[in-house]
Amino acid sequence: MNASAAPSSPVSPDPAAAGGQGTQAPIALSALLCFDVYATSRAVTRAYRPLLEPLGLTYPQFLVMLSLWEADADDAVTRPLTVGALGERLALDSGTLSPLLKRLEASGLLRRERSTHDEREVQVALSDEGRALQAKAADVPTQMTGLMGLNPRDVQRLQVSLRLLRSHLDQHDDD
Repeated sequence: MNASAAPSSPVSPDPAAAGGQGTQAPIALSALLCFDVYATSRAVTRAYRPLLEPLGLTYPQFLVMLSLWEADADDAVTRPLTVGALGERLALDSGTLSPLLKRLEASGLLRRERSTHDEREVQVALSDEGRALQAKAADVPTQMTGLMGLNPRDVQRLQVSLRLLRSHLDQHDDD
């Protein structure tokens, strides 16, 4: 299928065009933006796999580590991230994030500790091994950019479009 071809209309505007029976034409998979987003997400995750396997990370674990490396380098962050703050950064709920953190902790890449200020909060901090892994992972984003075949301007435009889409959906979710 030609990816640049215009998708067919998902529903027929004229009942007569749908066989004259007053029924709607079936929705074409190729007409659904959500399918393209879903399939692309799976392809991106699949492309990351061989880059992350030598590091002992899955793609979701890599995202956690990226967030922790970013926070670790940020002078404004003077204490470890909470699980809640990390979940916000990654758009993950605690039920999804907690198993990822447990596996990363078992691998020796981070520590989870109850906050001394508020026992309800669990803080997440990099271990020395977790910090050392950052240097080994430094080239992964560049390798992925090469695999994607996009120039920096295309990447920026795509990010703006996807963030706008997510923002609209998140606003709708709050209704």
